[in-house]
Amino acid sequence: MYKLKITVERIDGYCNLPMLVGDSFEVDGGKILIPDGKYICMWALQSMMPIFPLLQRARPEKNDWTSKSGQVFVCPDPRGLVHYRIERIEES
Repeated sequence: MYKLKITVERIDGYCNLPMLVGDSFEVDGGKILIPDGKYICMWALQSMMPIFPLLQRARPEKNDWTSKSGQVFVCPDPRGLVHYRIERIEES
């Protein structure tokens, strides 16, 4: 399985959390690792969670788009418009 890094790529709206471009957290198996003093929006996290297991798979299927795509997710709050990049950073 791959370890994932999720990074705030840009903020086009208003984020009521003190998140800044470049803030990040990691997903390692079933663990979410957030640096001390940082935050992740619960609403954004719940919208990203279904894709984490797909991106963590070590052996993608033949025509699997997830292993070739730099995933970007946008916070579901239409006023927030926080964009996140999800990257594979290492294989466990």
